[in-house]
Amino acid sequence: MGGRRSLGAGVMVLGLLCAGQANAFNFFDVAKRAKTLSSEGFKPVNNNIPKELRDLKFAGYQQIQAKREGYHWNDAKLPFQIAFNHLGMSFDEPVKIHEIDAQGVREIKFDPALFDYGNVKLDPNVAKNLGGFAGFRILSALNDPAKRDDEVASFLGASYFRVLGKGQVYGQSARGLAIDTAMATGEEFPRFREFWIARPGNKEKHLVVYALLDSPRATGAFRFTFTPGDDTVVDVKSRIYLRDRVSKLGIAATASMFLFGSNQPSPTPNFRPELHDSDGLAIHAGNGEWIWRPLNNPRRLATSGFAIENPAGFGLLQRARDPSRYEDIEDRYELRPSLWIVPKGQWGKGRVELVEIPTGDETNDNIVTMWVPETQPKAGEALDLEYTMYWTRNEPKYHDSKVAWVQQTRRAPGEIRGADQIRRPDDSTAFYIDFVGPVFKDLPQDVVIGSNVSHNGNADILESTVRRNPVTGGWRLLIRLKVKDATKPAELRAQLRNGDNILSETWSYQLPVNENAQ
Repeated sequence: MGGRRSLGAGVMVLGLLCAGQANAFNFFDVAKRAKTLSSEGFKPVNNNIPKELRDLKFAGYQQIQAKREGYHWNDAKLPFQIAFNHLGMSFDEPVKIHEIDAQGVREIKFDPALFDYGNVKLDPNVAKNLGGFAGFRILSALNDPAKRDDEVASFLGASYFRVLGKGQVYGQSARGLAIDTAMATGEEFPRFREFWIARPGNKEKHLVVYALLDSPRATGAFRFTFTPGDDTVVDVKSRIYLRDRVSKLGIAATASMFLFGSNQPSPTPNFRPELHDSDGLAIHAGNGEWIWRPLNNPRRLATSGFAIENPAGFGLLQRARDPSRYEDIEDRYELRPSLWIVPKGQWGKGRVELVEIPTGDETNDNIVTMWVPETQPKAGEALDLEYTMYWTRNEPKYHDSKVAWVQQTRRAPGEIRGADQIRRPDDSTAFYIDFVGPVFKDLPQDVVIGSNVSHNGNADILESTVRRNPVTGGWRLLIRLKVKDATKPAELRAQLRNGDNILSETWSYQLPVNENAQ
């Protein structure tokens, strides 16, 4: 951990002692606090922010900005800076933030002088009494070596945080913990109530942040190690304690947005062909199988589970990278990061769960994915899990090059070509699935590629054909089908094969209820 300041040779011994003090605070100190907290009754945070802040709308809240000269470590030649977020709007629960350095641990006190309030009128005496910050942002020279104020990560609200790599713009969010997501009893939102940020060395390439999580039924300790770059890498160490049993425990949870896309076009005219932060869920199962599940914006809540033992990787990806897929020069959806999560060690049995929530606009994160362990820890027992997060725009980098992947899924009304060469709808649904990857390069020109197509019994497959795609250098699978019962979803699976050899990941799709046609 880079907690030492530069010290002269003449005080080397003192420097070692100071470094020892800084290193004395670590993940296990936070874990002890989490365990103690779990044995106590939950105490809601004392929320006393003034009405002027609570009633702010988004535009008003955006008026309150951290002053550049108020960035933490702004006056030091360090590779990172910290900018704080002010309380206001829905961000109304104060969090405590501490710095770990060679002298030990100290709290960074809230000070209204750190902020420019713009047009927001706030009594200075009231501001002084706020109990903490809403969150913070990590800044570094991510895109320009001469600048140290590019955002790398942001912690703001509950246990949510977002991360950026070079040339990326914010999209999906990660979560420390999810409890009872999409359950009829209602979701519980754990929150990070306290943070400790380790002061980095002058040439440190990573930043360490510790966090204490709390909620009515769970507590937890987290260590995040941020390494910015083309792909920003975040190593996560977590320990969870339950105060009481929960119906669904979500580990390494993420939240994203999918409004419409190639597999589910906009129902109304829109200049943007697609609008989403992520277009699919990718899974690398413990048995070696790769799975791709295109996302939907369903008419009603939909939940899917993929039973897996010891997952090798999973995450919500944005595979559509061509700007023409979006035609949005303001929001730049092609620059939104994918998030690939690689578990460390053996996670055992459980499932990767996908939750798809109906939404009418792009302001809602309507997609959630998480790891749900089969067995929960008993009250007072620790659940220890570690994983690495890769925030990337280079999805093939994390995929097996020997297995083709789905580049796009296009859904449309099915049609057949008549003797007059005119194509006419036939009341079916058609999927055009493009597979790409290096695996196709070494195949002979006369290779015969077929497909394995299966379903849950709620569909009649009318056609399944595979053709070479001369544009991508890959192969296109056409599936044309009719749903038997439109009040039930149709589950589909497909792979490309050459004889007994599987060439592609498994395309997995759920055709939602009452969406079997157009």
